[in-house]
Amino acid sequence: MAYLAPAEFVTKMVDAGESKIFMSTRDTMIRAYMAGAILALAAAFAVTVTVQTGQPLAGAILFPVGFCMLYLMGFDLLTGVFMLTPLALIDKRPGVTTAGILRNWGLVFVGNFAGAFTVAVMMAIIFTFAFTQEPDAVGQKIGVIGEGRTVGYATHGAAGMLTLFIRGVLCNWMVAMGVVGAMISTSVSGKVIAMWMPIMLFFYMGFEHSIVNMFLFPSGLLLGGNFSVMDYLIWNEIPTVIGNLVGGLAFVGLTLYSTHVRTGAKRNTDLGVRMAAFPAE
Repeated sequence: MAYLAPAEFVTKMVDAGESKIFMSTRDTMIRAYMAGAILALAAAFAVTVTVQTGQPLAGAILFPVGFCMLYLMGFDLLTGVFMLTPLALIDKRPGVTTAGILRNWGLVFVGNFAGAFTVAVMMAIIFTFAFTQEPDAVGQKIGVIGEGRTVGYATHGAAGMLTLFIRGVLCNWMVAMGVVGAMISTSVSGKVIAMWMPIMLFFYMGFEHSIVNMFLFPSGLLLGGNFSVMDYLIWNEIPTVIGNLVGGLAFVGLTLYSTHVRTGAKRNTDLGVRMAAFPAE
């Protein structure tokens, strides 16, 4: 598997965050577009598997194929740059600014949405035979997902919003672990195994991923789901994006950086030995 030590792969995380901030607009948009499109295809695949087999676990086991493909190709998800780019600022890399980070986030968001929406339109055409008939079983399932995870949260008010936010936090805790997984090995098999585990977990648990939702909810609207664009933005996408930011940065990026790069001072073991040898009377 050619495993890298934590101090090595966390340094790679900071390097990756720095490189993404200085990447050209064109390259950033292309990589984000392709990432959103591939993840959307994986989501459609997972829902199809779930509907056809009746086993949600089967869909969750297979969904990470899209995540692995896009990271092996060097594409970028918003959930990944949420964790990586701030580390370059914290590490005081030359030229890295808050404005540069926000620029990267904005471009990746737009690119991810464009890619996911493109696939949403394509799959809606397939599910409805070019909008000439009612959605098939998979299309109907996607419409139900959109309703349940917008209007369903709204019916619970503040409690629904908190639940949505926490699901977003937990989601990117796992997704960020998958992003790190792509860096802890120098072999393709090692990277895939390390990425697969946390992505399968988040998908099966029904956590909220902002990019997956960029496919599911526009698809739901195209396929006749009973919710509005504002329902999608207020009762899913915006709280999910915030939760994803908190989860990836707080539980993965900052924790790894603080303990493997900016480590704490070592304990004075000599003092401890002397105190043990001459206890206070």
